[in-house]
Amino acid sequence: MSTLWPMSSSATQHDGRLVLEDGSIFRGQCFGATRPARAVTAEVVFNTALTGYQESLTDPSYTGQILTMTAPMIGVYGSNDEDTESGAVRVSGFIVRELVESPSNQRSTRTLTQYLADEGILGLTGVDTRALTRRLRTAGAMRGAICSDPTLSDEELLAQVRSAPSMAGQDLATEAGAGEKSWSDDLGDWRPGSRVRSTHADALHVLAIDCGAKRNILRNLVETGCRVTLIAPDTPASEIQSKFDAGEIDGLFISNGPGDPAAVETTVGVLRELLGAAEDRMVPTFGICLGFQLLALAAGAETYKLKFGHRGANQPVKNLLTGRVEITSQNHGFAVDPASLEAAGGDPTHIHLNDGVICGFRLRDKPVFGVQHHPEASPGPHDASYLFDAFVQMMQTRRPLEAT
Repeated sequence: MSTLWPMSSSATQHDGRLVLEDGSIFRGQCFGATRPARAVTAEVVFNTALTGYQESLTDPSYTGQILTMTAPMIGVYGSNDEDTESGAVRVSGFIVRELVESPSNQRSTRTLTQYLADEGILGLTGVDTRALTRRLRTAGAMRGAICSDPTLSDEELLAQVRSAPSMAGQDLATEAGAGEKSWSDDLGDWRPGSRVRSTHADALHVLAIDCGAKRNILRNLVETGCRVTLIAPDTPASEIQSKFDAGEIDGLFISNGPGDPAAVETTVGVLRELLGAAEDRMVPTFGICLGFQLLALAAGAETYKLKFGHRGANQPVKNLLTGRVEITSQNHGFAVDPASLEAAGGDPTHIHLNDGVICGFRLRDKPVFGVQHHPEASPGPHDASYLFDAFVQMMQTRRPLEAT
């Protein structure tokens, strides 16, 4: 096993280490919920965003993953109870280069250490995250374990890591989703200055399949003037279709979420049944991230696991319908196979300019589209926020997506 050592850090913290399935060991100091001493095993991934660590920590899409931040100083602005994308921290563990214990931000109510301790999450600081990221880029995302227990040997940890389940094949979205409930919060003070809050006398009603939805997606839907009701991932297609036929809803949204999209078979089956409806009964449908992948699978396309995924707030995407280049926020480890998508009747609408991965598609003859990236940002730029307005237009016209 190869060992990578960090620079020195506070001696008051507990010694810890990260063991990867390829035998690499990164030593550092544990923080957050360090007691009781234990090992936490999950897939290890990295995020290149400079800010937004609290939003990432609470993003349900990170369920079952140990998150590494490539930015060298984390914790600068502390934490609060407002900048969250769900009701709890969702990562399995957190790795940083340099932990800041004295945040400078008037909105901060707790340090990052206190926040993770309160949430029961184990962190590791003092790690050479540049070396770790290079390892993950070269070998791909790997299973790993953060350990605060000195009684466990490196060999025991490695055996534990290699016996852990792979992310491929795991249905984590069904568990991450919630039951039926309404959502009414809009963007509020975080509304971009160029955007005007939409108000419709007869608000469009959107059913949102909750596979682990980020709150800012729901805020953006409300911002367009929609009423939003969350439903569970296993809600029967007949129930959704009957609501649309009766005029109780105007569209369907499928959220982001964790795990392997191909393993979320129940939701894929629900969507496949809905896509088979007659033209005059077709529910206008929009999916983001996992929702995009589930829609593609339902249409007949295939998905595959990326080597190390796209996770960050500066991912360049080209809109093929307009030629416009957008900087986007992304967080996913799986992608849609382009040949299978086109064979299934899907037109690519967006591509990732770094590697050509499909980031959006529409069905040619149905009011159905999805994007791999996150137009709601949080964190990230707002270049793609127009997609929420495109969804509204599609619900109003009940026609396939047009260039926007």
